[in-house]
Amino acid sequence: MESLNLPEYPLKIIRRGDKAFVFDIFRRRTVALTPEEWVRQHFLWWLTREKSYPASLISVESTLQYNKLTKRADAIVYSRTGTPVMIIECKSAAQKITKDVFDQAARYNAPFHVDYLVVTNGLLHYCCFRDHKAGKWLFLEDVPEYHTLAAAP
Repeated sequence: MESLNLPEYPLKIIRRGDKAFVFDIFRRRTVALTPEEWVRQHFLWWLTREKSYPASLISVESTLQYNKLTKRADAIVYSRTGTPVMIIECKSAAQKITKDVFDQAARYNAPFHVDYLVVTNGLLHYCCFRDHKAGKWLFLEDVPEYHTLAAAP
């Protein structure tokens, strides 16, 4: 798999014939190791190890309803009270981060109204915060520590 702009973590990779799988500690099961999954695993490990996000408060591939369609968010981070506070959209390292990717994350946010959106391809990581007073999204320089985002109004 491709090198990312994230530290290496002790992912448990399993080979079955010519296919690779990874044990996902968040879903507690083995999943196919696709380029997008490679990014998702590294980014979520980074959140838990470097930004102090509790793994138990991260839901991976969460099903959501949008305009009568069933969609899946790559990851949703919850507050300690169970309120969604961040949606994470992961793309493979080969995929460019475009406005369409941000639009996808914003659509996924429609039923949740979280204050933070993150888009990453493992090389570039973008985090936006919803400024309620100004009525717009602001790009942050970094993904906040968990205790900071959990305390957001």
